[in-house]
Order: sequence, then structure tokens, then C-alpha cells
Amino acid sequence: MNGLDWAVLIGYFAVMVAIGVWSHKRVDSVSDFFTAGGKMPWWLSGISHHMSGYSAVMFTGYAGIAYTYGVTSFVTWSFPIALGIAIGSRLFAPRINRLRSRLHVASPLEYLKNRYDLRTQQALAWSGMLLKIVDVGAKWAAIATLLSVFTGVSLNQGILITGAVTAVYCTIGGLWADALTELGQFFIQLLAGIAMFVAVVLELGDHGGFLGAWDQPELKGHGEPLVGPYGTVFLLAFLFIKLFEYNGGMLNQAQRYMATRDAREAARSARLSAVLWLVWPLVLFFPMWMSPLLVESQKADGSDSYALMTEQLLPHGLLGLVVVGFFSHTMAMCSSDANAIAAVFTRDVAPVLSARARAWGERSGLVAGRVTTVVFLGLSMAVATQVDSPTFKDIITVVIKWVAGLMGPIAIPMMLGLLRPFRRSGPTAALVSWGMGLVAFWLVNYPIHWAVEGGVPLEYQVSIPLAVSLVLYVVVGFVRPEDTEERVAVIERVNSDGDGEGVALPVPAGEAGVPVKD
Repeated sequence: MNGLDWAVLIGYFAVMVAIGVWSHKRVDSVSDFFTAGGKMPWWLSGISHHMSGYSAVMFTGYAGIAYTYGVTSFVTWSFPIALGIAIGSRLFAPRINRLRSRLHVASPLEYLKNRYDLRTQQALAWSGMLLKIVDVGAKWAAIATLLSVFTGVSLNQGILITGAVTAVYCTIGGLWADALTELGQFFIQLLAGIAMFVAVVLELGDHGGFLGAWDQPELKGHGEPLVGPYGTVFLLAFLFIKLFEYNGGMLNQAQRYMATRDAREAARSARLSAVLWLVWPLVLFFPMWMSPLLVESQKADGSDSYALMTEQLLPHGLLGLVVVGFFSHTMAMCSSDANAIAAVFTRDVAPVLSARARAWGERSGLVAGRVTTVVFLGLSMAVATQVDSPTFKDIITVVIKWVAGLMGPIAIPMMLGLLRPFRRSGPTAALVSWGMGLVAFWLVNYPIHWAVEGGVPLEYQVSIPLAVSLVLYVVVGFVRPEDTEERVAVIERVNSDGDGEGVALPVPAGEAGVPVKD
């Protein structure tokens, strides 16, 4: 990078901070900070939902998969996400919106006290927060890896720079700042992605052209949809995982549905996000599929191939724009995660830990949310420095194995608990599903993986915990039904037609209350 590229990057950081400061004026309450007060337009919610769904891991870990295997990177990643969100636009988006409009909650997990009980809510809240710290840590490491390629700064310096800028705007402006910065980031990465696509297409003239390049020996097998460890079982498992994860199971996307005016607009925002996930990754992935023709990766997993190709093909100025595009994806996801976890802690966890937290009003709750956001970002940045340690191995291992494998046990009770067919599944089913899913993850990835020659295939590492949780949630619900009148009432409130305002449900006797208004 030269002075022009640095100017583009610094200008981007300045604009993100300015948007955060401007958004501060729109945040007057806890509801504004965590759910935009239910006033976010559906198209902004949809773009925000899309942008908060992927990060620089796309340009490192998934670039390595595209470099090695080709189009399977799209078939087994973004296509299942698009399909999962499309299904969720009818199944989950309207119901999650009604959590805010009918039950008046500000956290996606806040309703679990009434749907199950306090123990279940706390189990899902704590495990979800811990998993998100690891997940976001991988995202910081990914963007810092790219930054080091272009600028020469160390991994830890890159983590500190990106984390600090993100902390400023998302702490000041809350969900409004996240969504508005993501709108700007969407157009930035649009320009950057098209610039890279055009640059690669122009280079293909020496390799048979746009269509002829696929016949080159370097791309042998790159046109196969399912290859290597990414087979049919992996695709089906990933579809189920992403159906839950990208419709609210990982919390931050749920907030986008909650932020819209009503259930109908939540469904429209989900459909927009699904279309973007189906179309836009094709533009981003095409240069990655062609990368074996243009560069030789210096890493065994090919994770540096996209960065090397960018350096080689783009002039200064555009190079800085593409680097900004990397930041756009990562900062969008990490800031949305930080806001979601702050909501979970201040609304679901803190009131259980402290009597003072149960008496928080709007002002004190808002301060607590901002402090929690900073603490979460700090913890995730600390984890990012350990991503290449033997425990985590590498970025893509964290994202695929840890996050995908652990997401199911956390998300299944939360997501299926919204649906009428699962009304018989109560706290026993939820806790057994959650606990045994975590045990299955540990067994498959460690003792069994070590004992089996060649290890357990990746597709089973991520699918078995999900399958165990899903089966137990359903079976235990039938064996021991706990569909009390109060729990059924919660389900009916989020499933009924219409989008009128409801009344917040009372907290069961003996359980910690939610923050009250001043």
C-alpha cells in the first residue's frame, strides 16, 4: 500500500466513526440501542442482515477453500445460507419480530424465561456469549491477517486497530450505527468486489478467456459442486446449521428482524438478505476460483491467495478500496455481534447476577449496554491473538468446526421454541438438548477424533452435535411434555396473525425480573 491506499483506508475509518457519532442522536433508550426502537426500514434491515453475516474470513479461510476446491465454496457455504434465510423469512423472521412488538423484549433470549424457565435462559445466554467471543475472535484474526499482508503491521497491531475503530462507532450509536455503517459498507464492498471481478476477467485473456479458463489444468476439478471434505452430508448439515444460525440462532441476525416495524417487514428484510446471499457471493468467489491460474499461494491452505491476487492485479487506490472492503465485512459482523451480546448480558444475565441491575432504568441500562459492548470487544480481541494456537489451530477451523458445531445445541431450543409444533418441549427438553449437544461436540471432536484413524470427517464433526440436539429436543418433549398454559401463551403471542402491540408477559414467581423503565 502507498499513500493513496492509506488515505482511502483512513478516510473509511473516519466515516465509520462519524456515522457512529451521528447515530448517537437517535439513541435515547435501551430499545433504541438494541433494536432501533422498531423503526428500521425493511430494506435497511435486509442489507444490515446480509452484511452482518460474513467477514474477512471469506477472503482468507473461504478463499483457501475456493483456491483448493473451486465452486464447492459457493455450493456448500453461501447457497445454503441463502436457502436457509429464504425458509426463515416465513418460519422465523415474523415470529422473532413479534418478540419485540408483542412481548416488549430487547434481547432475542429475553423471552426464554417465560417460554422455558430461568435456568434454560441462563444456560443458553452464557454459552451463546462464550461462543460469540470465540467466533468474533476468529474474525479479528482474519482481518488482521489480511492487513498484515498489505501493510506489514503485526497481527496484534491489526487486531487492535480494527477493534478500536469498531468499538467507537458501535458503542456510541448502537444498532442504528451498526445498520447505517453497514449500508455504507455495502456500497464500498460493491465497488471493491466489482473492481476485483473485472481485473480478474481481464487477466483471463491469457488463460483461455472467461469460459476457456475452466479447461486449464490448474483448475481441474474446480467446477465440481461437492468435492474433498465438502460432500453431501456436509451440505445438508450446513443447511440445517445456517437455517438456525442466520435466522437468529447466533443472536445478531435476530436483532435485524426485531428492529423492523412489524412482522411483514421482517419477512421482507429476510427475503432481501436471501437474494443478496444468492447473487453477490458469485461475484466475490469468481476471482477466488480463478486464483490458481494467477498466483501461487504461500500457505498450504491457500488462505493468502486472494490477498496476493489483489496486490498483483489492482492499482493503488483500488487496492486500498479492496482492503476497505475486507474491513467492511469484518467490522459489520463484529459490531453487530457486540451489540447482540451486550443485549443478552444487560437484559438476561446481569439482572440475575445483581439486584441493582434489576432496578436499572433507561439511562443506567443504556450505560451498561455500552460498557458491555466494550468489554465484549476487548475479550474477543484477546481471543483473536490465540487463533493460531494449537487449541484453535487456524481461522477456518474456528469458524467451521467450533462455531458451526456448537451453534446447534444453543440455537435449537431458542428457535424451535417459537413454533407451535414444538410446544410440548419445555425446560427439560431444552436443557437435555443443549447439554447433550455440547457433550456430543466434545466427544466427536476430541476423544473419538483422536481414536479414529485419520480422524472424524469434518462433515460429521459439525453435523452430529446438531443432530443429537434436534432429536433429543423433540423426543424429550414427547416423553415429558411441559406445555403449561403460561408457556403455550408465549408461543401463541408470537404465532398469531396481525402485528398489533401486545402486553409484556409477567415474570414467573421467584425468577429475576427484567430491567424496568425510569
